[in-house]
Amino acid sequence: MLSHEINRRFRERLKTGGAVLMPGAANALAARIIDDLGFEAIYLSGAGLTNTYFAMPDLGFVGLAEIAQHTATMRDATDLPIVVDADTGFGNALNVRHTIRTLERAGASAVQLEDQVNPKRCGHFAGKDVVDLQEARSRVKAAVDARQDPNLLIIARTDARATQGLSAALDRAHAMIEDGADITFVEAPETIDEVRAIPEALKGTPQLVNLVVGGKTPIMDFAELEDMGFSLVLYANVALQGAMHGMQTALGQLKAGGRLDESAPVAPFRERQRLVRKDFFDALEKEYSGE
Repeated sequence: MLSHEINRRFRERLKTGGAVLMPGAANALAARIIDDLGFEAIYLSGAGLTNTYFAMPDLGFVGLAEIAQHTATMRDATDLPIVVDADTGFGNALNVRHTIRTLERAGASAVQLEDQVNPKRCGHFAGKDVVDLQEARSRVKAAVDARQDPNLLIIARTDARATQGLSAALDRAHAMIEDGADITFVEAPETIDEVRAIPEALKGTPQLVNLVVGGKTPIMDFAELEDMGFSLVLYANVALQGAMHGMQTALGQLKAGGRLDESAPVAPFRERQRLVRKDFFDALEKEYSGE
């Protein structure tokens, strides 16, 4: 399916349906598994990509080239909408323009930009800071102007809750909506009352809530968050944390016992080949060889 059609359907889905439960992926295989399990959208996590690709913390080490590469490989692996975490846009408004153009060509359905200073930090780390409001707004304006597909969604994230309080973060979100943001994302509310206040204050614009397992925001049921009015419920790195736990478990058994077979906590060989579509490529090879 062409990207512009995926984007159109995603925009319509957010207008007409209930909330979307959206897991994060750090690579194309994770995206394929999310698709295979029947989820409706995928989030390309900058934190997950940094952890997976570099084995480093989410402290601004990943760049546009890596994010664009992984967006393109995910787009080739699935027809689900891909929401791409583009951190701060990698510079000023001119850099944001280039970032949007690049990620749109790579197959993004939505691009998320935040108002942190460079280099950014994970939204659930201490020590964050945000740029002044004018610069934050210029990023959003540049992103809105840069897109060529009108159905590419711009998600404006603010991290001001940590440094200026929830009221200031909501004020920033309102300003970003005025600048054309399609969705706003107030990162790291710390109580259920704060979570509830976000969609109440920003009615009329879709809201994203990010649930980080072990992070600052309380974990709540999807149905409760949907009733509050959130449109996107994000678990940005639960797949990564699950994979890390799985690797530690399987490799720990291998180290302890010196052998491992399919009775161990691993995906069977056949399942591994199914998920990477080996049958599809076998059929292609047969077709092109003239057999």
